[in-house]
Amino acid sequence: MASHGVRRIATREDKSADARAKEAKEIKRYQELVEAVQAQVCLVSFEWFRWKLKHLCKVRDGDLTPELLQKTAEILKTNPEYYTIWNHRRRIYVKEFNSIQHEYSECRLTAEHRDSQILDIIQLDLQFLLPLLMQFPKCYWIWNHRIWLLQQATSLLPAAKARPIWEEELRLAGKMLSRDNRNFHGWGYRRMIINSLESEALNGKSMATNELDYTKKMISTNLSNFSAWHNRTKLILRILDEKCADDDERKQMLDEELALIHKALCDPYDQSLWFYHQNLLCAFDPDQASETLAPHLTSAERLEYIFEELEFIKEMLDDVTDCKWIYQALIECRVLIAKTQHGMSKQDQEEVKAWLIELRKLDKLRNGRWVELGQKLGI
Repeated sequence: MASHGVRRIATREDKSADARAKEAKEIKRYQELVEAVQAQVCLVSFEWFRWKLKHLCKVRDGDLTPELLQKTAEILKTNPEYYTIWNHRRRIYVKEFNSIQHEYSECRLTAEHRDSQILDIIQLDLQFLLPLLMQFPKCYWIWNHRIWLLQQATSLLPAAKARPIWEEELRLAGKMLSRDNRNFHGWGYRRMIINSLESEALNGKSMATNELDYTKKMISTNLSNFSAWHNRTKLILRILDEKCADDDERKQMLDEELALIHKALCDPYDQSLWFYHQNLLCAFDPDQASETLAPHLTSAERLEYIFEELEFIKEMLDDVTDCKWIYQALIECRVLIAKTQHGMSKQDQEEVKAWLIELRKLDKLRNGRWVELGQKLGI
């Protein structure tokens, strides 16, 4: 699944006669399967708002058979983008679930047998999807169907039996991110799983602390992990709120995060690190502090923090003078000081002016932005 930084190159492959014959055979088999499935459906058309003709594929309940399920599997192995086939597959399962529930309601199945049959259906289909995900990791229809199966587990099974399915899915997400740790789709999928595991329907409780530890683990593997840093910004606020942290505890968390980002900034060219640093600086901005992890710092405390950050960043210039992120962060610190002190001294203005000149040299594509910033600051 690792695809970041990998350039896509179009290639033309000369195929042998045997390869072309094999491909033609596979295409013919695929077309036969599609025709077989379509033979069990009734296509009806209708006029939509008198100007657009749509064709909807409707499957009769009598056509929702195990044989049709097998045919959908063969089609999807070849073409998982065929979303209508996924819909047929879900309708077949809904029919099976309803049938199992009906047998249970008529006392022909015990609750244990009902849950066992539903669990088998869901787990088997989750297993069916795994090879498809390995081959087509960016096919949304596969992920949509997988999420649907997990949701069926939540709605149809007791929490004690549904939860292990979700926990196994969390392990799968972890493996996926270990292969491509910056994949934002993978991070989004993990967040969805965590939200479900924390839900009342699965007898869940907060997993925020564990997830914060997980982000640190992923950051230690790859500092340039935007998604891990982003998750961290959300999780810290949530943890502090959940534990009803007082101002001292919040300040301690701020100190720890500043220490973490200072350690990470050994590579000043990494944009993701500066974005997280910028997020922490918001705690020192009078206009944004109320929504940060330390909303109640006094003006004196804010100034103390900002001056410490200013000196820390200035020290970087001793070793690196061609990194635009350093100059941008220095300007941000000076602007925050000016906000807190209600003005900028002439000496500070000259310093910011010099940094803007360097920025315009290093970031020529955004020259207009830096000119406008200088005008806004009256420099």
